[in-house]
Amino acid sequence: MYNTILIPLENSCADQAILQHIRPLAKVHGSRLILIHVADGFVARYQSQLNLQDSEEMNTDRDYLSRQCAELSREGFEVSAMLEQGDPAARIVQIAEEKKCDLIAMSTHGHGIVKDVLLGSVASGVRHRTAIPVLLVRAPHVD
Repeated sequence: MYNTILIPLENSCADQAILQHIRPLAKVHGSRLILIHVADGFVARYQSQLNLQDSEEMNTDRDYLSRQCAELSREGFEVSAMLEQGDPAARIVQIAEEKKCDLIAMSTHGHGIVKDVLLGSVASGVRHRTAIPVLLVRAPHVD
């Protein structure tokens, strides 16, 4: 049922909520996992147009994805990782469609409707832009 699962990560403690939740599901289905982080800072958004080098943040994100990928691989999962740039919700949906993912599994902060409207929500943007099933797991609140 879930041959390929896309897992957007934000390089925060919230990621552990979805990673812990998805492991048993992926094992049962023998799913291939694709980890993705979409860098959306100034350098990431304008890197190609301005011929900029990777920012420190992008290098940190790449290392983070590599560590997460290695850990899941050691656990026996078929896993790959992608560092993308641009609008997170749009890129997540685009990659999910390109890679023919059966599920997008991501954590959410559960800000509530007011903060989501004011601050925006990647999870909300993803679920409104795709017909691919989206699994949202609320991350524990951290101050």
